[in-house]
Amino acid sequence: MSKSKPRVLILVTEDWYFSGNALGVARALKAAGCEVAVACHITGSGEAIIREGIRLFPLKMSRNSINPFHLVACIVRIVRVYRTYRPDIIHHVALKPVLLGGLAARIVGIGKIINAVAGLGYIFTSSSLRARLLRPMVRLGLRLLLNRTDARTCVQNRENGVVLTASGIVAADRVRLIPGAGVDLARFQSSPEPSDPPRATLVSRMISEKGIKETVEAARLLAAQDTDVRITLAGKSDGENPSAIPQRQLDQWAEEGVVEFLGHVEDIPALWAKSHIAVLPSYYGEGVPRALVEAAACGRPMIAADGPGLRDIVRHGETGLLVPPRDSVALAGAIADLSGDPERRRRMGASARRLAEQRFGSDSIIAATLEVYHELLGDAWPVP
Repeated sequence: MSKSKPRVLILVTEDWYFSGNALGVARALKAAGCEVAVACHITGSGEAIIREGIRLFPLKMSRNSINPFHLVACIVRIVRVYRTYRPDIIHHVALKPVLLGGLAARIVGIGKIINAVAGLGYIFTSSSLRARLLRPMVRLGLRLLLNRTDARTCVQNRENGVVLTASGIVAADRVRLIPGAGVDLARFQSSPEPSDPPRATLVSRMISEKGIKETVEAARLLAAQDTDVRITLAGKSDGENPSAIPQRQLDQWAEEGVVEFLGHVEDIPALWAKSHIAVLPSYYGEGVPRALVEAAACGRPMIAADGPGLRDIVRHGETGLLVPPRDSVALAGAIADLSGDPERRRRMGASARRLAEQRFGSDSIIAATLEVYHELLGDAWPVP
């Protein structure tokens, strides 16, 4: 008698985040013989998920609301999904699903859980009063939910793993290092630099901790020095994040003329093909930033703040340059150095592509993630 297919449920905040960070794993799980469902807030990609043959549970969830009534209502909705679908294993992706989904799993009695902590993010890194008030409660919640024998915590960089284990949140033998969501190396291919004047491009959500303001200030410094380089910002304001930069501010910077603001860009490989340097001076508490992994795959040298996760993809002097966080002067200097040295850019870009191939290809990332599923499901794993 053939064994039944294991049921997998992936819980994320929003459909676009699932498509960018977990769709590859979902496809691989289906190919391995699992039934796969996703529960998330729908913003426009729901039909695309259904077309993948993935069962979809629309779920009202705000990424950043801390209203107690909203949180309790959200847990109740997640409990209903878990009881309806009855998964054999749950995959929580990002901090809020880890916390709310973990509580729901406790209520329902589901044991096998993968908790993917993409980065420690706003709550662990911001100095705002809101973040400082939330931090102790989040630490306590994680300590209660992660440290279970039938759960595994996936981190994207070793430093995040050290923070979680050294603070007693989770035992080291329950942590697995999986460096990011992976990059499609066939879609993101290395290309020659354009012949235009040097362009340094930042791809990110437009939130303060991503170093957006520091990049604009660096652009002002470069303009004052008549440096022949253009600075481009690509991404949209994230209204769900308390540190979101208002659209009117982005428009004002663009009108000032020191940066070009593109808003959301769909074709990211084409954007890197038009750029010479990737920039991300983030102090957000990154896992491994996907924007830089994609830039590396496209053979572009990178400039980033010296911090966890960023150091995993930007190796100083090899694949790019690291600068101190929140230091616009150092950032401007690094952009000026690389913009004036095409041979150095070529060497660093080639090294970046090699690193992407060695560590960050989607095939290897997906294979490592499926190993965690196999570890938890044991004999129920459909592929021997």
